[in-house]
This record gives sequence, structure tokens and C-alpha cells, in this order.
Amino acid sequence: MPAPSAATFTRLADLIAIDDAAERVTRPVLEAFSGREIATIPVGTADDAKAAIERARIAQAAWAARPVADRARIFHRYRDLVLSRREELMDMAQAETGKSRASAQEEVVDIAITARYYARAAEKLLRPRRATGMLPGLTKTVVRHHPKGVVGVISPWNYPMTLAVSDAIPALLAGNAVVLKPDSQTPYCALACVELLYEAGLPRDLFAVVPGPGSVVGTALVENTDYLMFTGSSQTGRLLAEQAGRRLIGFSAELGGKNPMIVTAGANLREVTDAAVRACFSNSGQLCISIERIYVEKSIAPEFTRMLGDRVRKMTLGPGYEFGTEMGSLINETQVKTVSAHVDDAVVKGATVVAGGKARPDLGPLFYEPTVLTDVPEDAECYREETFGPLVSVYPVENVDEAIRRANDTEYGLNASVWAATKAQGEAIASRVRAGTVNVDEGYAPAWASTDAPMGGMGISGVGRRHGADGLLKYTESQTVATTRILNLGGPRGLPPKLWAKIIPPFIRSLQWLPGR
Repeated sequence: MPAPSAATFTRLADLIAIDDAAERVTRPVLEAFSGREIATIPVGTADDAKAAIERARIAQAAWAARPVADRARIFHRYRDLVLSRREELMDMAQAETGKSRASAQEEVVDIAITARYYARAAEKLLRPRRATGMLPGLTKTVVRHHPKGVVGVISPWNYPMTLAVSDAIPALLAGNAVVLKPDSQTPYCALACVELLYEAGLPRDLFAVVPGPGSVVGTALVENTDYLMFTGSSQTGRLLAEQAGRRLIGFSAELGGKNPMIVTAGANLREVTDAAVRACFSNSGQLCISIERIYVEKSIAPEFTRMLGDRVRKMTLGPGYEFGTEMGSLINETQVKTVSAHVDDAVVKGATVVAGGKARPDLGPLFYEPTVLTDVPEDAECYREETFGPLVSVYPVENVDEAIRRANDTEYGLNASVWAATKAQGEAIASRVRAGTVNVDEGYAPAWASTDAPMGGMGISGVGRRHGADGLLKYTESQTVATTRILNLGGPRGLPPKLWAKIIPPFIRSLQWLPGR
């Protein structure tokens, strides 16, 4: 199965929110497997972003006035379209990123389940809610949720489909418009997903895609939208948070991770080994929630390391638009250099290569073997720094307490994995790990795919949460409407103010006996 056709790229390019796109400077879009140019993309400007935001504001007013149930119907149709066109979407994801077919399918499935969840949950989440009033019976208090307005989304290249639209889905259902800046390496992944949103019935100006440099288009979004959602590095996240803070607009971000796995004596090592391959090397390790550190009790560390090394050496690596290959290529030369530099640095400082450890230019320009290291010293770059590639290090520990302490010895706090002799032991360990999501007896998928639960990072791994109620309500402004009934705070007409003042304290004290006070 080949990469998407030239006609496909031409059709999708027509959806870009740039008025005179055909006259703009373009940049090449490369097939990651081969490095060959497969398309070009117009380079947007700050003015393009501002124009898209202005159009989005007009569209948002009409959209917010529509019943939530009407909005939800569009996203039910969208879910069906995503699943029916999954092969085309997977082709595009593989072409621009080089990921394996299975990793591309993860994206498509995630978009579908996110659309389904929020299409079903939005009406309930946005329904006006009665709250306990100041004076029961005398005041009625209702909480309402109003859309922010125009939401800016800056999405990354590693999961360029789901992270382009899955954060936008709840924002749109909440009544907002969205202007998206996709990563410059993977713009057509975003456009392929947005095309299906338009086909499902979403007004075109309500969701605009403006490709271009982050320093230009991204800056325009943070300077002109009403809320910003970002997925990317912690370094860039800090900068955007500062910019959003100066404008006093809301900001949410999922950032980097140096995610740990804990394996205790009594765990099923065969299951752990198979899961570790998924946890460490899905999407070629270019996954913010992938595992990069494994802490194993010493009594089982030699056996686990041997089994993991054997399994990783048998992994299938290579290009291809079909299922069967376990790991594809990296996204660009920078990622290859980073992984290579981390491995080489660790080896020079005393680390041992258990499996992998080499670039594979024979397979394509951006391939690097899935790699397992042991004996990694604390001064090695990969000991604390996020690699964001197919590299994991195994560290023997004396006991569970040491494993937890070392797992928590990081500025990051995004995801973790725990494997123990029993589920109860695993859950007890999980409660002591400082991470936004913890998976017991898996790597990352169960917590990520639990769309009814919040997902995000602690420490420098993020701000705010996606998924669950938080993932939609963050795109709204809460409004409290309190109505005074029967009697206002001035007291009954004709009652002396001094007498009314004496009545209030004992009345307030009596409220403590009422339910919910």
C-alpha cells in the first residue's frame, strides 16, 4: 500500500485557512520512511492566524446558540466517519510520521472513542446545575457554563491526528470555535481529520487550520485567542504559559515525561516483558507517556533483563503501510541524533547495551533500533533527561520503597506503570507514585483511554487535564446565578435593623444542622 496520492494532498490543501494559499511560500512535507518529498504546505503568517480567529468569532456566536444535542449529533457522525475512513487516515499518519501501522491505528481509535465519549457526555456536563444557596429556601443558586470563545490549539508531530482534534472536540462541544496550528512536519494529518469534521456537518469557519512556524502562528494564537491548549515540550510549555499569563487567559498543556515502570518480585515476567515492549517502543518511543526507566527488584532483575533483551532483539523494525512491523522510523534527523547521543553518552560513561543501540540507515534515513541499557550512571544524559525515542534503561533496586523513591526522583510526573505479585499490591504502589496517570499491569493505554477520567501531568509534565469532565469544562467560564426569593438581606419590611441584626447569627448557626451545609 503506497503513501497517499498527490490528489489527496491537493484536496486537503484546499482546506487550509489561508486566503491566497497558492501564492505563499511553501515548505516540503516528507515521507518519513524514505525522506522523499510527498507534498508541500503553504507557510502561514500571524495575519493569517488573526484573520482565521476573526472568522471563527463570528461562527462561534451562532454555534454557541445551538442546543448541545445538535452539536453532539455532528460528533456522533464524525466518529462513524473516522472509523469508516480509518485506512486512509492510517496511511496519512504513517506517511508523515513513519510510525508503524499499529501505532497509526491507535490514533484513529483514540479519536473515535473521544468523539463518542464527549458526544454522549457533553449535554449532561453543560446542563445548568443547582447549588446549595446562601439561605436555603430563600435563595436559589444555579451554576451555568459559558464557552470561552475562540480556543487556540497547538498540536505536536508525534500523534498529529489525535492531538490535533481530540482536544478540539470537547472545546467545540462546549460551544467554542477552534483555530489549530499543527506541527509543520505533519500538517496533512490534521487536515485529514478536520476534513471529516466538515463532512460531518461542522461549520468550516468554526475550526480553522493555519500551518506555519510556532514562533509566528503559535504566538498569534496565544496573543489573540481566549484559551490555549498545547501539547509538546516542557520548555515550550513554560514559554507559552508565561505568554498566556500576561494576557490572563486560560492555558492547559500536556508536556514531557521521564516515565517509570516498577516491577516487583512475584510479577509475571512474561507478561511484563511483552507489555514493556508496548510501553517503551510504541510509536518508536516518541510518546510523552512511554516508559523510559524500569526499576526491578534485584532478586528478579537478571532474569527480567535477559527476557526483555531477548524480546527486544526479536522485534520487527522497518517501513511499510501494512500491519506486521512492530516499530517504524523516527520522525526526523534531530530525533535520531538525540537517541544516538543519549546511547553513546551512556555507554562512554559505563552503561551496557542489552539490545539495540544502533541507527539503521539500511532500512531508511530515520530508523534506530529499539534499545535497552543497564548500568546507566547518574551522570549520563538519559538518566534524567527525556529521550523521546526508542530507549529504556533498567535499574535493579533493593526493594519496593527504593523503587518508589527513585521513580519519584524527577521533575516530571506524567505517567507510570506498576507490576506486582497481586493487583492489590500494584494499586497500593500506584497510590504512592507521583504521576498524573498510573497503570497497574499495563504500560500506558488503560489510563490514557479511560476517557471518563482526567489525564495530565504533575510537576513539569503539564498544567490542567484532558479527558473526563475536566477536559470539557476547562473550555468554559463558570457562572453562578443566585436569585433571592421571599426575603432579601435587608430583612422584613418594618423590622428594626438592630433586631434583624440580632436574628441573623443564631439563624446562621442553625444552618449547620441542615443536610449539605
